[in-house]
Amino acid sequence: MIFQKDVPVPVGDGLVLRANVFRPEGEGRFPVVMAHGLYGKDVHFADGFAPQWERLAALHPDLFTTGTSGRFLRWETVDPEVWVPDGFVVVQVDSRGSGKSPGYLDPRSPREIQDYHDAIEWAGKQPWSNGKVGLIGISYYAFTQWAVAALQPPHLAAIVPWEGFLDYYRDAYRHGGIFSDGFTSAWWPRQVLVNQHGNGETRYRDRDTGLPNTGPALSPAMLESNRTDYVGEFLRHPLFDEWYRERAPDPSRITVPVLSAGNWGGPGLHLRGNIDGFLGAASEQKWLSVHDGTHFESFYLPEYVALQKRFFDRFLKGEANGFDDEPRVKLSIRSPHGSVRRGETEFPLARTRWTALHLDAASRLMRPEPPAKEGAVSYEARGEGVDFSTPPMESDTEITGFVSARLWIASSTTDMDIFAVLRAFGPDGSEVIFDGAHERTPVSRGWLRASHRRLDPMRSRPYRPVHAHDRIETLEPGRSYAVDIEIWPTSLMLPKGYRLVLTLMGHDFEYPGLPGRMRHDHPQDRGRPEFSGTCTILTGGTQASTLLLPIIPD
Repeated sequence: MIFQKDVPVPVGDGLVLRANVFRPEGEGRFPVVMAHGLYGKDVHFADGFAPQWERLAALHPDLFTTGTSGRFLRWETVDPEVWVPDGFVVVQVDSRGSGKSPGYLDPRSPREIQDYHDAIEWAGKQPWSNGKVGLIGISYYAFTQWAVAALQPPHLAAIVPWEGFLDYYRDAYRHGGIFSDGFTSAWWPRQVLVNQHGNGETRYRDRDTGLPNTGPALSPAMLESNRTDYVGEFLRHPLFDEWYRERAPDPSRITVPVLSAGNWGGPGLHLRGNIDGFLGAASEQKWLSVHDGTHFESFYLPEYVALQKRFFDRFLKGEANGFDDEPRVKLSIRSPHGSVRRGETEFPLARTRWTALHLDAASRLMRPEPPAKEGAVSYEARGEGVDFSTPPMESDTEITGFVSARLWIASSTTDMDIFAVLRAFGPDGSEVIFDGAHERTPVSRGWLRASHRRLDPMRSRPYRPVHAHDRIETLEPGRSYAVDIEIWPTSLMLPKGYRLVLTLMGHDFEYPGLPGRMRHDHPQDRGRPEFSGTCTILTGGTQASTLLLPIIPD
């Protein structure tokens, strides 16, 4: 293949970004697959993300030894040596303010998304391009696809957002109104600032040149003045205001073909947006695939690469390869013993039997029948919370789709953070723990700050609450309130004899010895006294607390 390094890509305000271009040898025009982001087009996967590289190599030792040297592999983007031989041009662009591209570093900002639009149009007009550009990539490289596709660049022909959020507020940074700090505060210095354009202290080196991948060094003062205060912005914007609205793509403006891939083990970043993007896109040709395992693993597995290529062969090359006949929805149905893939025609599944389980404070059980008496159970907000369990399943039971809880609560303070965790346990009492996108994970999770309990009536559904997050409504201490909690979608075949458990607590759920990444513990957001005190769950009678499950019949 032909490899062109640091190719200039002009954008609308006169700035020039830098890209690496990989294209087939010989004459011809080829479709383009592109990624535009800030992890460094010249940072090798193994250099930037060594633990993930080592794990991937251990899980699949032959993954990068057949048909590729792995020399050009970059974090969360396609391997050019795997794609170019099949007739694609691969373009990887350093976004504004990162790597070799100068400018003000402001991740996922409207200016960055406009740059992406301009880069797509540049690629679509090159002499080696057939005029059709497809986008593909994980996480950062997925969210930006949703955003730029909503701008409708003329040369954009298809997108493959792989595990990437859509709603800047609800999907990633303000779960239930609670600031998701654990990932954000670590991500900014470790994965972004280290790759800021002009960072002479970066640990990254371009393997081709041995030089820093960030271009000529700038002074610390200039670096600081040339970037946004990323974490500070989230703290200054606790509600869904104009700052979030200009960063929230409108999926109804997306009209190109979409292959959206989410991860059941990605509560907190890599699931909700893929489902909402699929449901909300105006595209006539759209597919949803939800898998399990780590997010960097699935993207590179041969079966998924083949799926990605078939999609682009159809919509970038115009091949009649039968992709239109693929099931519009394909799900990995998890179980304690592995998972199986299954095709469906819609999501949520039309045959879903929505089943409400009533919480009982006295027995700590969840059953279809309401408890005989009203009850209440309290826990310390900083403590380990309270569990409600189903009896052992009488038969194999599939739970696939949206999950929610309606709780009656009271607090000894003026607010209350609720962390709802859906868990599964075997007959021997051992917990079912899954390999998630980022960390080992339970069945699913949900969050809500009680002062954000107001729903968005236009977006909420009977089986799925969506909160407005447009005002703060504090609690009167000791008074009871009804709140609805969105627990992220899930899929689980629960065998006979297993139990489902709902854990309610006032802080992040973490397994012993396994600190989570998707934490919510910033002192400016969670350190105030209203998030201490005593929390109470009321059950039965006029204050019935319930868990709504999507049961899939045989």
